[in-house]
Formats: sequence, C-alpha cells, structure tokens
Amino acid sequence: MATVSPARAPSALYAFALAARPRTLPAAVAPVCVGAAIAASHGRFRPAAVAAALAVALLLQVAANFANDLFDFERGADTAARVGPARAVQSGWITPARMRLAVVAALAAAIVPGLHLVAIGGWPIAAAGVLAIAAALAYTGGPFPFGYLGLGELGVFVFFGVVAVCGTYFVQAGGVPFMVFAASLAVGALASAILVVNNLRDVDTDRDAGKRTFAVRFGRRAARAEYAVLIAFAYCIPIALMLGGGTSAAALAPLVSLPWAILMVLDVIRARGDALNPLLASTAKLELAFCALFALGLAA
Repeated sequence: MATVSPARAPSALYAFALAARPRTLPAAVAPVCVGAAIAASHGRFRPAAVAAALAVALLLQVAANFANDLFDFERGADTAARVGPARAVQSGWITPARMRLAVVAALAAAIVPGLHLVAIGGWPIAAAGVLAIAAALAYTGGPFPFGYLGLGELGVFVFFGVVAVCGTYFVQAGGVPFMVFAASLAVGALASAILVVNNLRDVDTDRDAGKRTFAVRFGRRAARAEYAVLIAFAYCIPIALMLGGGTSAAALAPLVSLPWAILMVLDVIRARGDALNPLLASTAKLELAFCALFALGLAA
C-alpha cells in the first residue's frame, strides 16, 4: 500500500486508533474471558480483578501494536510495497517521536491497573508484568527482536495464551490448576494463528527487510500448514479436557464453531496477497467466538 499523502492523512486521533489495530484486540479479550470463566466455575470470580486484568491486557496489546508500527518502520519492514493496511508511521500520519511517546503512554497506563493486580497476586504477577512489558517492546524492538528471529508465534502463544489465561485465574484464586494451564494452550494457539496470517501476507516484504518469520524461513506452504495445525490443536483441547475428566461435556461448546474454523483453514490455504487481510480479522473473530463459547461451557 502506498504512502498516504498529507492531504489524505486522517486526523491524529484516528491515526492512533488505526495504529492500535482494533481488529487484533480480541486476542487480548479472549484469554481474560476464559480465565474469568474458569474462576467463576470454581467459585472464585472477582470482578475487580478481572476488570484490571482486561485493562492490562488491552493496554499492553495496544502498546505492542504501537511499538510494532514504529520499529517495523525503523527497520525497513514497513514500506510502500507492503500489501497490508497502511501503517501510521510509514504513511507519515504520525512521526516516530510521537509514536514513541504513545508507546510509553500505553505502557504507563497499563501499570495503573497492573498495580492492583500486583497487590492481589504479589511477586508472580509483578514478574509476569515485567516480562510482558519487555515482550511488547522486544517483539520488533531492541538488539534481538524475537519477531525478526522467527519466534513471534511462540511469544504470542506464551503471553496471549498461557500468561494471560493463567494470570487472570491466579489473581482471583491464588493458584493455577492444571486444567487452567491446559485451557490456556487452546487460547494461545488461536492467538498465534492470527500472527501466522499476518506473516503469511507480509512474507515478501519481511524477507526483503531481513525479518525471518516462520513464513520467511520455511515458506508459504509451511505457514499455511502451521495455521491448520494451530487451529486443529485448539479444538482438540476441549475434547482432551472433557475426556480427561477435567471438565463437563459443556466445555465442548467451542465445537459449535468448528465448521467456521474449517472454512477459515481452507480460505487461508487458497488466499494470496491482500486477500489475507480480511482473514486476519476473521481469525481474531474466530478466537473470540471460540473463547466465548469455551468460557460459557466452562462456567456452566
């Protein structure tokens, strides 16, 4: 997508809203819903803790998206040749200096509800928060950006799956049983699938910029297979939990969305170029639908 001229540039507020990448924000909401639902099923639901966890998750993702917009531009990954939506810094809508301030502001805002969580959960939550902030910055920034080393999916899996679900449960119940960890694996897999679509779409410009994502390292066919495996793995988790006696049959509720998931896999296999843009947003919606059904089933 070509750089937008100043005459066509959106307002600063709208540019920041676009840079926050709202279509990806379900990845922050979904794990909190699952962690809260499991806590509710165990009689441990704490609304204030859940609200704080949701605020932290959203603000950290916004900070990560702002940082990605900034650092990908500075590293040359975002250029006029990319086929995805326009990026705010690359398009000239927001200066690098202002985006850097926005990253700091989003992280500072996350600290406020984060302190409430630390007061509840103690040092484990403080440590998880520090690591999450570091990950938000180190995905595309710093001397060893793990998004450029092919570790992006792993980072998303850990922080938008395991840490987010288990952390939400922990601040309500004070511990993390195995079934909570198991449920977090499904959430992490679906969140990672969102990134797979992003990296599949950007494989050519990422390669030119030296961004060695999984799709760049192993090719488009492998990335499409990775997407299919992540989706299949996520749908196996509710079945495994039910068969293992960790949940009731109600936890199978996410299987209602399985036909949609199959269609999504087929679409990703067939799609090329900018046809992947709507599939990125659809994958985020699939994750939110899966997790909403999972939460309802677990809370039943």
